[in-house]
Formats: sequence, C-alpha cells, structure tokens
Amino acid sequence: MSAPARAFTMRHVQLLRALFAAIAALMITFSSDHSAAVGLSVFSGFVFVSALAHVLAAWLVLPAGSRWSSILLAAVGVVAGMASGIPAWRSDDLFFIVVSGWALISGGIELLAGIRARRTGDLLARDAITVGALGILLAVVLLLIPAGFLQEYTIEKAGTFLLSGIILGVGMFGGYAAIVAVFLGIAGLTPKRVDADAVASDPDHSAASAEHGGER
Repeated sequence: MSAPARAFTMRHVQLLRALFAAIAALMITFSSDHSAAVGLSVFSGFVFVSALAHVLAAWLVLPAGSRWSSILLAAVGVVAGMASGIPAWRSDDLFFIVVSGWALISGGIELLAGIRARRTGDLLARDAITVGALGILLAVVLLLIPAGFLQEYTIEKAGTFLLSGIILGVGMFGGYAAIVAVFLGIAGLTPKRVDADAVASDPDHSAASAEHGGER
C-alpha cells in the first residue's frame, strides 16, 4: 500500500463517522419538527455518508481478510439510504421499518465483527462491539414504541402539547446518533496512546500491524 494510503487510518474512519453522527444529532436536536419526513431526511443523509466512510475503510485501511464487515455495512447503508431518500415514500411506518431494520442489521454486523476481532486481539474490537450493541438497542427501542402512540402533556405557562410515536422515534434516533458521535469521537482521538504502548512493549507486533492497515 502506498504511503498516502497509509496516512488514512482507522482513527480517521472513526472520526469521520463521529462527525457524521454529530451532524445528524444536531440537525434533529435543533429541529422543532420531528416528523417522519424530517427524520427520514436526516437518516438518509447520515447512512449515505456513513457508507462512504466504510468504503474508505475497506479500500484504504483494512487488509483483504477484514474488509467484509465494512463492505456489508456500506451496502446496508446505501440500501437504507435509498429506501428513505424518496420524499413521496416518507411516512411514520416507513421510518420505523427502515430505521429499525437498518439498526438491527448494521448493529448485528458490527457486533459480530467486533467479537471476531476480539479473538485476534484487535484494539478496535471494543469499539465495534459497543457501536454494534448501540445499534441493536436502537432497533429494540424503536420496535417497542406502540404504533399510533399519542399522548397529551401540559407544561405550566407553556401550554398543552402532543407527544406521538414518530416524535419519540425520531428523538431516539437523534439520541443514538449523539451517543455514537461522542463514543467514536473519543475512540478516534485516543488510540494514539494505545499504539504507543503497543510499540514500546512489542515492536514486532507493531510492525505487523502497520502491514495490516497502518496506524489504528
């Protein structure tokens, strides 16, 4: 692999994913409209750009035997992004079907990849397991929200408001994106210390790691 390619590492992939998740979380947080149209619009953009990050990881960072999870995650993201990217299709039901389906499948893929990576002592295994588990948790939470849920609530001096299932669902996705952004942001900024410890304790291992994707 050429020197410019090695300059792009898994740390950069994590930071890219954190950035995209943070943008999605901010868009939902600061939007007063938590409808299916807004939720699916943000979700569509999020999964498309996240798919790009996975493609870059498979192309520039990961060795041949470890690319399967990134390729699958990119494919699932593209399909989910296409399904949610058509304005005429955006409805409450589509939001719950597409977002929960994407969260369950992508979370399962990343969780499995993390478990397999942990067996080989990969330092990134914990990150993959955590993000995968968060995806599965999002899917479960969305599936537990009752269809057609509506509830009025009153805030003193502010008025009466209506809480619906889609508002909860879009809010849950925003919360998921915020947690993933913080977790991957921290993970992307901290591996340098871990790598330095690995180099000091096992120079041969660090050289082998450089051949399999470079700095992580």
